[in-house]
Amino acid sequence: METIYLNRENLRAWQEKAKPCVCALGCFDGLHIGHCKVINTAYEKAKEKNVQLAVMSFFPHPKTVITNGKKQVHYLMPLSEKEERLQSLGVDTFYIVEFDKEFAALPPEQFVAKYLIQLGVVHAVAGFDFCYGCRGSGNMDRLNRDSEGRINITNLGKVGYHGEKISSTSIRERLLTGNVEELPHFLGHYYEVKCDWDGEILKPHPYYTLPAPGRYAVTVKNETCAKDTEVIVIQTQVGPSLKCTTEIPPNLKGRLSIVWYRHIVEDNVQHYNEKILIS
Repeated sequence: METIYLNRENLRAWQEKAKPCVCALGCFDGLHIGHCKVINTAYEKAKEKNVQLAVMSFFPHPKTVITNGKKQVHYLMPLSEKEERLQSLGVDTFYIVEFDKEFAALPPEQFVAKYLIQLGVVHAVAGFDFCYGCRGSGNMDRLNRDSEGRINITNLGKVGYHGEKISSTSIRERLLTGNVEELPHFLGHYYEVKCDWDGEILKPHPYYTLPAPGRYAVTVKNETCAKDTEVIVIQTQVGPSLKCTTEIPPNLKGRLSIVWYRHIVEDNVQHYNEKILIS
């Protein structure tokens, strides 16, 4: 898979190199079950048309730019992990479009012309609520018209769980309230955070969202070893930090992952947090 960081300066060069493709459109933060349905549908369309499969995402998150930084998005995964997952889904080209104010101001027709038609997109696949162009005025119902019939579309309906739309927002809400138990119904798997452990400190990698302060049943693992344990998320003055309640084996030292299974509700967790803050 080729990852291409698109911006105004290099757009023309990549347009000249582009090949016909089916493109899945969206932010794809967390790559939840709904996102995977979009990408898998695009994969089948690309096979049907015998063209490449592309995924187009946007960074930083549009909400951060549109609100002038007033709304900070809690990301669910870094771009590096998103790349790995997309490659495993059979994606040929991963476009990461630089989302800034100038890009946000593009009229819908210009987005379609410059970022889709001129990048070889012959068929676009997205969720029903995907929007594009200035103030989000473009949507999947008008994309075929904005492309003057040059791009066919597949507009997927809501993917839900117990009547609730599966979305990155719904996943963030559960993390920020500690409800990690339900995440497999949204993600298709338990939530996982990559960390570095130097023998003393567990340091999460950037662009993950830690669950709410409290105690959690987890597995810490790397490629060769795993240990079931409990981790406490502690809110400090400089942000959340992690403490494992048992000793981590030395062969897990370095880069590891924490798989979050269950929030353990205990009266003494708050007392533990207060003790840590005081000390």
